[in-house]
Amino acid sequence: MFQYSFMQNALVVSFFIAILCPSIGIFLVLRRYSMIGDALSHASLAGVAIGLLSGGSPVIGAFVFTSACGALIEFLRVYFKKFTDLLLTIVLALSVGIAITIISSGKLHANADSYLFGSVLTVSAFDMGAILVLSIVSVLVLVLLYNQLVYIAYDEEAARVVGVRVQLINYIFSILVASAISISIRVVGVLVLSSMIALPVATALQLRLGFRRTLLFSVLFSIVDILAGLVASYQLNVAPGGFTALVSVALLLLVMLGKRLFQIFRLQAQPRNRISGR
Repeated sequence: MFQYSFMQNALVVSFFIAILCPSIGIFLVLRRYSMIGDALSHASLAGVAIGLLSGGSPVIGAFVFTSACGALIEFLRVYFKKFTDLLLTIVLALSVGIAITIISSGKLHANADSYLFGSVLTVSAFDMGAILVLSIVSVLVLVLLYNQLVYIAYDEEAARVVGVRVQLINYIFSILVASAISISIRVVGVLVLSSMIALPVATALQLRLGFRRTLLFSVLFSIVDILAGLVASYQLNVAPGGFTALVSVALLLLVMLGKRLFQIFRLQAQPRNRISGR
């Protein structure tokens, strides 16, 4: 299977996705912003359509447009403090309207459907280079801003008090989200991309570990999800995005079940330990 160049490209991209998405997703989940990630993932379809229409790279088009939408969300968040759900409606209306208008115009010389569901056949050498650059830059920025992002994730107001430039970092973080999304659309697809951002984090949170170990387990679960989805989708001849989402949900349910069984076993073991201790 991996003797084919397109599968090798998809494997490399999958590793980048598996590392970058949960690394950004953990901050979205802790800030209760996972639905913003979902809105931006759908917004990336408009960026793909713009990239295809202009004859450029869909990945770059998705990155630029999704970055603009992320900045728009941060800008509007000031004006709709009590109605944050309206932000998603505005961004979705704008992006989906642009995407449908361009796709239905008949002026595209490429098929945009593969970006909805994901396809391992669409990863080109140029896209690999763009994905590599975006991934390296994103990881470096995450490392440099790690402490500030942790402060903001737990308490944004307290972060302002200690001198963190919250608004600036929020704008930078929106660009990081756009980077993760634009990298992932090739393999995972727009419709289920948010699952790679949120579900590995949700799975790791079940373990109730500290922040850093939760982040590490999020990446580990993400690698399992996407590699299992990639291999199984090739064998079953289905879109990798949908099957990866199914694997993510299945792994989350397995961890939740294992956690529950462990709790039951521990409760049953406690009376026995007391009796033996007596």
